[in-house]
Amino acid sequence: MDFEILQLTLDGNIALVTISRPKALNALNTRFFNEMDAMIKKISSMPDIRVMVITGEGKAFVAGADIAEMVSKNQEEGSEFSRLGQNTFRSIEKMEIPVIAAINGFALGGGLELAMGCDFRIASSKARFGQPEVNLGLIPGYAGTQRLPRLVGLADALFLLMTAEMIGADDALRIGLVQKVVEPEVLVDETLKIAKLIASKGPKAVKLIKSVVRKGLEGKFEDGCELEAVHFGSLFGNGNEGKKGMTAFLDKVAPNWE
Repeated sequence: MDFEILQLTLDGNIALVTISRPKALNALNTRFFNEMDAMIKKISSMPDIRVMVITGEGKAFVAGADIAEMVSKNQEEGSEFSRLGQNTFRSIEKMEIPVIAAINGFALGGGLELAMGCDFRIASSKARFGQPEVNLGLIPGYAGTQRLPRLVGLADALFLLMTAEMIGADDALRIGLVQKVVEPEVLVDETLKIAKLIASKGPKAVKLIKSVVRKGLEGKFEDGCELEAVHFGSLFGNGNEGKKGMTAFLDKVAPNWE
């Protein structure tokens, strides 16, 4: 697929994906979702890539869904447009590798929903966050009603969803919506540093952490513990990653994960 909206930059074993539709504040349309689906497949097929970073070009991460595309849709088409975005963001969650959102500016509506589909979020101090759909007589369509309360708790989620209030990076950090706030000029560099730190760890262990944590949250606590025990054990034994890591630790050398 030819990419018109998404730009891919490779930095060692890190994939940096930039949303480049700045004149529309990177608004999400059908073309975006099709490109992101293709980008997920492309990066997932690259065995050397260990972390994916998503950011936006210009003053917005993503300022929302493309209202010009949505306004003419009927009820059935509206539901399908919702499912299109839900499926794409769910595909991000299901990627084996970690995905980090580097939020450079406005993350509103569908943009915040995209960021919440990532594993965690690093924000510019100038970033702004919100779910303004009620201003249009709408509700979030890309699983914002589901992910936001899971990330920040029921009361803060309902407050943001019902008031459509925009909050700054410091408030987003306070409620747990983002994990770190940095100055705008170093956002991408700082996020790439975090990505490279993760990429230096046991790659199979990192993938299993993402899988076990996410699957555990969707089921019973006891089932999650059993899943953890099974995968913990899978890293033991000759030739396995845990064996390499523990041996390197005892030998006081850096582990070679290759």
